[in-house]
Amino acid sequence: NSVTRCGLCCCRPSASRLMKGLALPLCFLNQSSGYIFHACLFTELEDVMIVIQSQRNSYHARRSGQRKVEILQQAARLGQGVPVIVLLHELSQYEGDWSILPALPRLFVKYGHSASWLFFIEEETKVTLSALLEVLNRYPAQEEWFLGKRLHDNEASIIHHYAFSEDPSSFSYPDTTAGWALSAPLLKRLTERIRSENLKSDFTIDLKHEIALFIWEEGHGPKLTAVPEFCTQPRDGCATAFTTYLPDCGHPVSKNDVFVAVKTCQKFHSDRVPVVKATWEKESGFLEYYSDVTDASIPTVSLGVSNTERGHCGKTFAILRRFLGKAVPKADWLLIVDDDTLISLPRLRQLLRCYDPKEAVSLGERYGYGLTQKGYSYTTGGGGMVLSRTAVSRLLSSSCGCYSDDAPDDMVLGRCFTTLGVPITHSPLFHQARPDDYSEEMISTQHAISFHKHWNVDPVAVYRYWLQDTRPRDEL
Repeated sequence: NSVTRCGLCCCRPSASRLMKGLALPLCFLNQSSGYIFHACLFTELEDVMIVIQSQRNSYHARRSGQRKVEILQQAARLGQGVPVIVLLHELSQYEGDWSILPALPRLFVKYGHSASWLFFIEEETKVTLSALLEVLNRYPAQEEWFLGKRLHDNEASIIHHYAFSEDPSSFSYPDTTAGWALSAPLLKRLTERIRSENLKSDFTIDLKHEIALFIWEEGHGPKLTAVPEFCTQPRDGCATAFTTYLPDCGHPVSKNDVFVAVKTCQKFHSDRVPVVKATWEKESGFLEYYSDVTDASIPTVSLGVSNTERGHCGKTFAILRRFLGKAVPKADWLLIVDDDTLISLPRLRQLLRCYDPKEAVSLGERYGYGLTQKGYSYTTGGGGMVLSRTAVSRLLSSSCGCYSDDAPDDMVLGRCFTTLGVPITHSPLFHQARPDDYSEEMISTQHAISFHKHWNVDPVAVYRYWLQDTRPRDEL
């Protein structure tokens, strides 16, 4: 409980630093500004908890495990202690821990009394531990800090519920691929809020923005402090760098391994379907259009389910049954998309090489419903829902299904898979909205797989700019 004071600082050194005689805080003078910065240089690796935002799917669990080993090996070479490393999917049995808020009290109970910093990274985020310590030691750990690489909206976005519509750039949120950090006092206060408040139990759509809003607490909490050493593109002095969301796991799966189901209806045959045909249809091996009427000119298949204005659960479950039947070619993977979804099938096939089709896989852009109240996750439909044959078989052999034909199909699937213990696997390369609805800095570094909606955009131009690859590809 030894406390050393230096002006504005109040530092609580670790036992190892006391033994080394390093209990004195240091102050730095910035000669250009004359500003005295009081810094408590007591953070060691043993004071840092690194949380890898891992997933339960076998590929992602393996990758996060490899990242953990790499960090521990780096710490051993550095010889400055060992950080606590937590794989988020192993923290508890609750699938909703990915949304962070439910996980914070658990992290606080297990590690909050020994860690000065909580540092979140993604599975493919590389960390330079010595540089990370230098960054964290700039900020007094006894104060509330929210650190990260700054992202902001250039214009009001539907995925952020048009927050800060008068000046969207005034609010910043972290680029999670570069890593982001919470100091221990902030973790403690957030935990108390989560335990005491009746938190909203509605939708989790864009985690990084919603976390920043929760921490900011309408101006009562800290805003994000931008840290230039938290990087995505590698450069000198970076504490972190990000590789890719589109890994190279070998040759892309064959076109014939992916069956594509396009949901449409008669009123969109003349405007949306031609866009699909002009853009990504030619990249498919097996594709069918499912409509409320049979139209030989497209052609479409009628599944005997009337079109509904709300959800399309009845139609989707009919597609699932057809996929397992003998009316269509047998394939390992099923892709279900809307008629206004734009998608890169070559990139999808490359991504699918990383996954085992013998495993029950539900892949796409993950949303959540009521996750602070033990809700469920689901793959949002507009960005594209990818299911392994095994997942479809497990679903249809269960008693889970639509409570009505017009129920939201993606949410029903998510609820069913949660009941069955099938994890919802997230890839940020799938997008429920248009490119304009996301941070340009973020999506410009991605190899996006999909976007959704034709509203106020030229969909063919969007496809050509964001999704069409001009370099030759091995079409297996």
